[in-house]
Amino acid sequence: MIEQRGHGRDLERLRNGLIVSCQAHGDHPLRDTAIIAALAECAERGGAAGVRADGPDDVAEIKRRVSLPVIGIYKHALTEERFSITPTLDHARKLAEAGADLIAIEATFENRPDDGELGRLLQSIRGELRAPVMADVSVFEEGVRAWEMGADLVATTLSGHTRHSRGREKPDLQLVGRLAEAGVRVVSEGHVRTPEHVVSAFGLGAFCVVVGTAITDPIEITSWFTGSTSDDHTRSAALEERGTT
Repeated sequence: MIEQRGHGRDLERLRNGLIVSCQAHGDHPLRDTAIIAALAECAERGGAAGVRADGPDDVAEIKRRVSLPVIGIYKHALTEERFSITPTLDHARKLAEAGADLIAIEATFENRPDDGELGRLLQSIRGELRAPVMADVSVFEEGVRAWEMGADLVATTLSGHTRHSRGREKPDLQLVGRLAEAGVRVVSEGHVRTPEHVVSAFGLGAFCVVVGTAITDPIEITSWFTGSTSDDHTRSAALEERGTT
């Protein structure tokens, strides 16, 4: 049985629900705070139980537009391809001040190897900021560690993004199942693209499921369709634009 913990109301609103990740970065055409908030409003109208968003500006505008719980993250770039999620208490505090109902942090061995540091950050967010914490992990051992240290939710967000998890299935439903069996309140997140993926995740014991790209990124969604056309030129152009050739 999953241990009772957390700041009940917002967590209970997420139980068995769909969380929509509303994000766009860099030169993406949707990279505008008002547009991100509009995506969140669309998610609410479509029946989402919550929203996940990056940065205090987007979080604040989304909270102004919707009544759903908002999971705030703060992406901090490490390289062009790798970032850390809410690396410090200061980042978490800015999200809380913007109105985030829950705060997600990275809890991987790769970027958060020190148990003491992770534990202190978790307890500071839950204690000082009075916010439940979602711990983003990539492998089973990271998830158990975060749960035992007090995380309210453990998400499979970073499976496939760390050296410990390369080559994992997408979405990593096996990880969802293992964590659920271990009594962890697990969130299925990462590469969830179809309703069938969502059904499978809940069948394996997921507390809730996060979908991002498959709902909120028209560029990626369009590329899935153009990649299936019989027009080799169109398909090649789409793949080249995505940098996958």
